[in-house]
Amino acid sequence: MEEYIVELKNVTKRFPGVIALKDMNIQVKPGEVHGLIGENGAGKSTLIKIFTGVYKADEGEVLVEGETVNFTNPREAMELGIACVYQELNTIKEVSVTDNIFISGHIKGSFGLLDYDQMHKEAAESLNKLGIDVDVTKPAEQFGMGVLQMIEIAKAVRAQAKIIIMDEPTSSLGEQEVEQLFKTIHQLKAEGIAIVFVSHKLEELFEICDRVTVIRDGMHIVTEDIENMDNDKLIAAMVGRTLDNLFPKVIGEKGDVALEVNDLMSVGVFEDISFKAYNGQVLGFSGLVGAGRTEVMRAIFGVDPIDEGTVEIYGKPVYVKSPQDAIGSGIALLTEDRKTQGLVLNESVKTNVVLASMNKMTKGLFIDEERFVEETNNKVDELNIKVASIDYPVGQLSGGNQQKVVISKWLVSDSDIYIFDEPTRGIDVGAKIEVYNTMNQLVEQGKCVIMISSELPEILGMSDRVIVMRSGRIMAEIERDSEHFNQESIMTAAWGGKLA
Repeated sequence: MEEYIVELKNVTKRFPGVIALKDMNIQVKPGEVHGLIGENGAGKSTLIKIFTGVYKADEGEVLVEGETVNFTNPREAMELGIACVYQELNTIKEVSVTDNIFISGHIKGSFGLLDYDQMHKEAAESLNKLGIDVDVTKPAEQFGMGVLQMIEIAKAVRAQAKIIIMDEPTSSLGEQEVEQLFKTIHQLKAEGIAIVFVSHKLEELFEICDRVTVIRDGMHIVTEDIENMDNDKLIAAMVGRTLDNLFPKVIGEKGDVALEVNDLMSVGVFEDISFKAYNGQVLGFSGLVGAGRTEVMRAIFGVDPIDEGTVEIYGKPVYVKSPQDAIGSGIALLTEDRKTQGLVLNESVKTNVVLASMNKMTKGLFIDEERFVEETNNKVDELNIKVASIDYPVGQLSGGNQQKVVISKWLVSDSDIYIFDEPTRGIDVGAKIEVYNTMNQLVEQGKCVIMISSELPEILGMSDRVIVMRSGRIMAEIERDSEHFNQESIMTAAWGGKLA
């Protein structure tokens, strides 16, 4: 057996105005879990696409089991055993689990007809081996992200993949789903399948990986056994500097009640939701996946209906029936899903940045193009958005830079109340700090900031006050100076326990 399943040797990839990879080298061994980490825009996505045949290298070599290959499409890479489970899963939700698993080749029986009995049996067996027991005849859309991800892994295993690239695989999973994923990875490793594990969560790299490769600005920085690394070494390699304070919290001056919610209810979703959010503070919302945090904010923003209760802004009742009403009332919502709800992917950075402020971007009856450009360039500089041109399609940017574009869109709106739903999901440590600094600036300006986060260190690091939810109800409200302002108390409340 060759020492490496796949290798990139001195690979360079160029795009107009950008060198995405420069002399990149990486080697992946059979049966290892190889972490891949780097800031957003470092070149991880391009590297994955070179591996999988989506892109062709301009210079250098791609080797599979020691043999040079020249992929022209992903199917050729798959035929040689290279599969990828992307962050945005490729599952076709309208068709059955079985059809998804057998998408690249169905089993035929008598008279050339599809043998669904055999396919259902094999699909169920494939998922059972991964610890998943579901009705494979049902449409994939009936299952959660954890199951959908396992469908993608089962698809890769059935195609006899020798290496599976997992791109931010835990970004939308709950705690138990992550635990099941890690069991599956250990199982695949034991079978000799290599895993390239792409993540921004450093603790996951230390838990699951054997080796880790750090890339920065399209270049290979270091590959090392994970046992020889620590948080500080990884961060320094990733961003080229040490980050002494991962949560640069600024304590603002508590101002007026900006948003007050009383007895809010949406039947079957949440009930008895009452809280106050103040200017000059960050109000954190914590809880397990499915606790109802996002649903409450969607209702306040006018996306989903409210059955009972009231919403007041600066002491005056407001009746928000649509996002347009919310924006007009001074509320901004940075959505959890930036790709489908926060951006128009085929439009330019410039268009996306001004999307929520079009009514302010006019000169008489006409669109003020100069202001479009000025506002966008200002935000590109302020948030350090890496893009060759503001006319570049936002869908072509890295995840972290897309997130910065969404934030820019709402900053341009100059709202009073900013709701950030999972603002740092899927972005690197350096980009996270830039998001935190943006929140700090809003606090210093006397704005009201509400942050939903599933990461407890982030909740504790950036919040002035924390509301904990479970099953659509508020379980606890904890001030920063309280004895309960810690992970243990928050998790106790999130699981339904009472705080003393």
